[in-house]
Amino acid sequence: MSVSVIIPVYNRVKWLCRAIDSVLCQPEVEQLIVVDDGSDIDIESAIQYYGSSVSYIRQKKMGVSAARNRGITESTQPWIAFLDSDDEWLTGKLALQFTGLERNHRLISHTEEVWIRNGVRVNPKNRHHKRGGSIFINCLPLCTVSPSSVLMHRNIFTDVGLFDVQLPACEDYDLWLRIALEYEFDFVEQACLKKYGGHEDQLSRKYWGMDRFRVQSLCKLLKIHSMDEDQIKAVKTILNEKLRILRLGALKRENTELLAWLDIMQSDSKLISDL
Repeated sequence: MSVSVIIPVYNRVKWLCRAIDSVLCQPEVEQLIVVDDGSDIDIESAIQYYGSSVSYIRQKKMGVSAARNRGITESTQPWIAFLDSDDEWLTGKLALQFTGLERNHRLISHTEEVWIRNGVRVNPKNRHHKRGGSIFINCLPLCTVSPSSVLMHRNIFTDVGLFDVQLPACEDYDLWLRIALEYEFDFVEQACLKKYGGHEDQLSRKYWGMDRFRVQSLCKLLKIHSMDEDQIKAVKTILNEKLRILRLGALKRENTELLAWLDIMQSDSKLISDL
């Protein structure tokens, strides 16, 4: 099994080499693509000693979705994996995933992970519980699949499309939901990566009201995807709850920008009239 690995990066040279090293020790990797999303610092020079082991692509700043999509477009191998530039794979990650994929005849896999926040290991809450199989309903409240853990066959993108470049955040939530409508996920219960957090440049810190982007994704699902009755009901239930919570928060903080946006979303009676 041959894998193309895609690492999007914006200025995170501090951790990038750690991520690259964790990829290059996986024997299944045939191609590693670093997509520089318009960094303000010289990423290319920082990784030049890897030579031909790393393919470097620079684009103007367009966001993480566009960077990952560029990597997918440039990739050459049948299997594609992602790694965020501040995360780190553990030894044998891809081997464990391929074992599960072959055993269960699936085309996409994700894994358990170790969470590190500000240098300290933390335990995920119950709502972050991960699982395999048909995970669409499980993924609706929030993203339970980490991009850095995913290994998938490239044909899936032909079926469901790429990352949505219109979403500045929660773009992974959006893609995994689209995939989960069509495919079952394999899940490796063993932790296969370290996921680092707590630094200032994380998207979750950059944007207020992150559920705005999940609402956009859910509305898109209702508009353009075929779902059965139970799936539609589940999507509308979560959508209604997210809109309610966002409105309460906006009223409490007197956030007129968010209130105006919510009015626009709730005016789409075709989507929410029967919530």
